Amino acid sequence: MREPVDLRHQRIVAAVEGRGSARVSDLAAELRVSVVTMRRDVEELARAGRLRRGHGVVHSTGAAQQSPGSGTGTGTGTRTGADIDTPDPDGDTVAVVVPERHSYLYETLHGARTVLAEAGLRIALHIAPQTAGAERPLAERALAAGARGLLLAPRWRTRDAEEADHGWLAALEVPAVLMERRPRAGGALHSLDSVCSDHWYGAHLAVEHLVALGHRRIVFATRDDSPTARSLRAAFTEIAGAHPLVEEWAWALSSPGVGKDGPYTARETADVPTLLRELGATAAVLHSDVDALMTVQRLTENGVRVPEDCSVVAYDDVLAGLGTIPLTAVAPPKAEVGRVAAELLAQRLKSGRGPGSPVRRVELLPSLTVRGSTRQPIAPQE
Repeated sequence: MREPVDLRHQRIVAAVEGRGSARVSDLAAELRVSVVTMRRDVEELARAGRLRRGHGVVHSTGAAQQSPGSGTGTGTGTRTGADIDTPDPDGDTVAVVVPERHSYLYETLHGARTVLAEAGLRIALHIAPQTAGAERPLAERALAAGARGLLLAPRWRTRDAEEADHGWLAALEVPAVLMERRPRAGGALHSLDSVCSDHWYGAHLAVEHLVALGHRRIVFATRDDSPTARSLRAAFTEIAGAHPLVEEWAWALSSPGVGKDGPYTARETADVPTLLRELGATAAVLHSDVDALMTVQRLTENGVRVPEDCSVVAYDDVLAGLGTIPLTAVAPPKAEVGRVAAELLAQRLKSGRGPGSPVRRVELLPSLTVRGSTRQPIAPQE
């Protein structure tokens, strides 16, 4: 039979008052409840003024009157009220779950590190392998180990994989923030906080840059195996289809094997140099940087000069500037996404989400860096 919450709260208060302070993880083990449940109980008791929370430690209200040298502490592993604001070396932990081999999201992680450290939070990094559903067991393991919150960037190579994760993400009992993932309006994750680049605006920057140079026929080649890739495909389709100065355009996969939501038409799987010739295009926007750099190499091998014969814009700007021809590129605010997501999570951990506290969905605008891979067409189209 499950123990009543009020009785459990009484046992928690009695245990802490008898020692002066105790680790949350120790209390959870002693009372045989999960760390997540214990943290929730401690937060309720702290709001009621019956206990005081520290970094991974809970203190009795009487401990606030004790001085560091009073000799009334509890010994090894505990702290008195005088040093409550000093981060505990084994203190509060935030789990960060990102896909392996994803330099874009690793930059996002760098943006989160400083914010979390300043908040007294330790990062526990979990790298998800390239298999469907890999994030869930990592997140569950992190929570079982005592993580107070989650920063998540699931790979979600297909829409089905994304939807398969909705149930357990929506049921999380700790604060969680999605990074570079936008919950669908009205879906199961609609109430989850998220911080994301506005990839529609990034696509807009690329198209407007090329159109302003005089390009009228453009090939868009993107990956199609992540939420970002699918957002870009939709954005390019919308923008190019409605733009009064874009005469012809086509979309294709940026390289074989990066499409997971097919089937695709023959044109959509065509080699980019071939598609450029068929369309008479003078420009291409390519996602991601690696695919863009490799496409430029193939163009050179086929006698197509960049930018003289074909202007190229890359999307991501992680490696775009390192090519033999530095590529003009759209740069999502990767580090800033991580920083803002970490700030939001730290705020949730500090104050929780009470009645009337709105869900936050933050979008940050990408920027365009012009380099040597774009110029006016040699023979501008009329």
